[in-house]
Amino acid sequence: MTTARLPLFPLNSVLFPGLVLPLNIFEERYRAMMRDLLKTGTDASGTADGAGDEPRRFAVVAIRDGREVAPTAPGLPDQTAQPEKGPAAGFGPDPIQAFHRVGCVADAATIRERADGSFEVLATGTTRVRLLSVDASGPYLTAEIEEIPEEPGEEAGALAEGVLRAFRSYQKRLAGARERSLAGTTELPDEPSVVSYLVAAAAVLDVPAKQRLLQAPDTATRLREELHLLRQETAVIRHLPSLPAVDLTRAPTSPN
Repeated sequence: MTTARLPLFPLNSVLFPGLVLPLNIFEERYRAMMRDLLKTGTDASGTADGAGDEPRRFAVVAIRDGREVAPTAPGLPDQTAQPEKGPAAGFGPDPIQAFHRVGCVADAATIRERADGSFEVLATGTTRVRLLSVDASGPYLTAEIEEIPEEPGEEAGALAEGVLRAFRSYQKRLAGARERSLAGTTELPDEPSVVSYLVAAAAVLDVPAKQRLLQAPDTATRLREELHLLRQETAVIRHLPSLPAVDLTRAPTSPN
């Protein structure tokens, strides 16, 4: 297994390989992270959003317990309480216990600093990783991680075809049974692992369900679980009066 030490970015959501992650960075610990990443990825001309020779990578993990954003003001009713500070603020005395152990590496293609010192970041998930340890001694959390290879499993190709059919039906139900849907306007992939991650990200599921899909032992297992979930969710939606249209192609912007 390939191991590395990377900056750690906890979120209240799950990132999958191949999916785009927009971030709005305003907390100091994450500003410090982005400033360091800019030093890593800046090209010879010094441009902040240019592509340097070295990727600007950080690990994203879903939060099991804790908060994505640390408190910035004393809470009620104790007006004298001090806000939490530091790289592990909001995650308890042993931060690794607050996170799911399987996450995803993100490659920041664009990091733009605003005039107020906050950052606008656009990253893409690349590789699944397992969290081995967390270090809170610096200005932001870092983690030792190991890459998790993506194994195809048995009958992944056939399962991917079934998942795509179920996904199209699911989309139509979400869109109110109208014919217009993502499947009708965008060509969907046919490579099983890509299908598995796209569907996992696009389906309207809670964090625990998405986390189970991320950490599936192989593509076929993930696709089998998705087929079950899609059929289950489609049946539920069929009995609801209506649902608003949802954006199935973009992850929500994090308020970090």
